Amino acid sequence: MLRVGLTGSLGSGKSTVAAMLRELGAYVVEADELGRALMEPGQSVFSAIVEEFGREVLDSNGRLDRPRLAQLAFQEHRVGELNAIIHPAAIEAQQRWMDEIFTRDPAAVAVVESALIFEVVRDARLRGETEGILADWRQTLDRIVVVTAPDEVKIARYAARVAPPGPERVAAEADARRRLAHQIPDAEKAAQAKDVIENSGDLVALRSQVTALWKRLREESNKSRGKLSLK
Repeated sequence: MLRVGLTGSLGSGKSTVAAMLRELGAYVVEADELGRALMEPGQSVFSAIVEEFGREVLDSNGRLDRPRLAQLAFQEHRVGELNAIIHPAAIEAQQRWMDEIFTRDPAAVAVVESALIFEVVRDARLRGETEGILADWRQTLDRIVVVTAPDEVKIARYAARVAPPGPERVAAEADARRRLAHQIPDAEKAAQAKDVIENSGDLVALRSQVTALWKRLREESNKSRGKLSLK
């Protein structure tokens, strides 16, 4: 079995890499998807966000107004408060998911796709946390894979995905720059990762890198299984 953290900044293409790994046989869960589920009404995370940020973050249907919440987080510098609510619950959910996978398939490669693996640990330690679910997150993963791309490529990808050409596209590009400013630069992440996937836009080259990565992950997973069987 192998627990893999797949990370990369906004617009890096980590979701594309995750989809390729899923096609090859990996089990994949998206941290954003888990986070969205935890932010639904009735969940403890939802209640904690409303308590922290007030009812102004609710829409007319009583659900979280995500654009307003994002504005508070990134433009009014409250992203740390938001992450401190969401991340512990999301990491616990990821760990439960991986445990369930390995119970069914001891040779599995379980991949958690998250943009903020390094940032969560950094922010926890800046708050003075030397241990705990946030400070220790990287230690619960056997291997970290970082997807990189030039910042301008990342910004263009993100803006094209969320906005049409024109003023909205310009605003989306500015939003992307603000978000990237909260994330650790690729070079720092790559220096701490087991594997680096460079994704400047060539899908053929990207698939070749991912296929080679999958071979390494399977080999390591099989070695881990062999070690467990000898105990």
